[in-house]
Amino acid sequence: MKVQGWMFAGFAVFILAAAVVYGLWSKEPAGTTALFLGFGLCTMIAFYLGFTANRADTGAMDREDADIADDAGELGFFSPHSWQPLMLATGGALAFMGIIFGWWLLFFSLPVILLGVFGWVFEYYRGADRTQ
Repeated sequence: MKVQGWMFAGFAVFILAAAVVYGLWSKEPAGTTALFLGFGLCTMIAFYLGFTANRADTGAMDREDADIADDAGELGFFSPHSWQPLMLATGGALAFMGIIFGWWLLFFSLPVILLGVFGWVFEYYRGADRTQ
């Protein structure tokens, strides 16, 4: 993760320089603001990756003597049959359509989004014995 952290830090420096040059040259506030926000986002990601890299085990990508096969193995648990991302995507699409067609549509999208988040968080808690 250290490599990715340094990559995002370098990208943040580049976006900051581009934002300053663009802001002084064009005097256009929307693009300048977008570039400064991009700088902030890259800085947050770089900080997170650097912060996490100090507390996590060294991955194969951080070692000079690593082979490609060193990164092989299980990456984590991924749900094979979850319908919750589809519900969240539907709720998000309704919410963005609410911005286009009218804010009243957000009242219909909010319950769909909340049900999707609730279902996704508690997807594997159904029927679990919690007496222990």
